[in-house]
Amino acid sequence: MADDPRRRAAHYRLGDDPAPEETPSRPERGRRPEDQTLYVDGQIRAAMARGEFDDLALAGKPLPARVYRHDPDWWLKQLMERENVSGVLPPALALRREDAELDDLLDTSGSETHVRDLLTDFNRRVVEARRQLQGGPPVITPLRDVEEEVAAWRERLRARAAARTSPPPPRRRWWQRRAPRG
Repeated sequence: MADDPRRRAAHYRLGDDPAPEETPSRPERGRRPEDQTLYVDGQIRAAMARGEFDDLALAGKPLPARVYRHDPDWWLKQLMERENVSGVLPPALALRREDAELDDLLDTSGSETHVRDLLTDFNRRVVEARRQLQGGPPVITPLRDVEEEVAAWRERLRARAAARTSPPPPRRRWWQRRAPRG
């Protein structure tokens, strides 16, 4: 009665005696690498059969770059991304992020003087960060030309206004869409 499946299942559920065919024996020291890979493959297959790899966070998705790239500050960057923390960045990184989001910020502005003030303040902070050599990543954020940015802002403003004011094409009725029979 040692091969009774009910008894083996009960022992397996309790964790007392795992089924012998599911857990391969441990390899002895000094074995060949082929035997070790077979042992590891067996352990992985047994874990998959038990469902230990189900419901992983990145199952079926490509790994993000931070997972397979060597970065000593990976845990800090992951925490900042997860908690959406942005105020503790070094000045160089904060300016890079702000530079990437500056066009959207300018588009929310309603007046040209406010756009000029935002650009002047941004350029002032870039120059100030370049002057302070406190370590950290270098400041590679370019200065923004105020006149060019104001002209681009005006153009985007005109394009948005034109998109809002252009009337939709006239709606054709179903009998107008039918081709004449010939």
